[in-house]
Amino acid sequence: MRTADQVKRKYHELAARKEALKLLYEEAGEEARPELQAQAERLEEQLLLLEWVLNAPTGSYHG
Repeated sequence: MRTADQVKRKYHELAARKEALKLLYEEAGEEARPELQAQAERLEEQLLLLEWVLNAPTGSYHG
C-alpha cells in the first residue's frame, strides 16, 4: 500500500501533466484534439481516484 505522501506526489504529477495537456490542446489542430481530449479524460479519472484515496473515510462502515 502506498503512503499518503506517495499518493499526493502522484496526484500533483498527474495534475501538472493535465495542465501541460491543456496547453497542447489549445495549440493543437483539429485532427489532434480528439486524442488529447481522451488523454485528458483518463487523467481526470485518475485524479478523481487519487482524491478518493486521499479523502477516504475512516472508521467502520457498519458503525
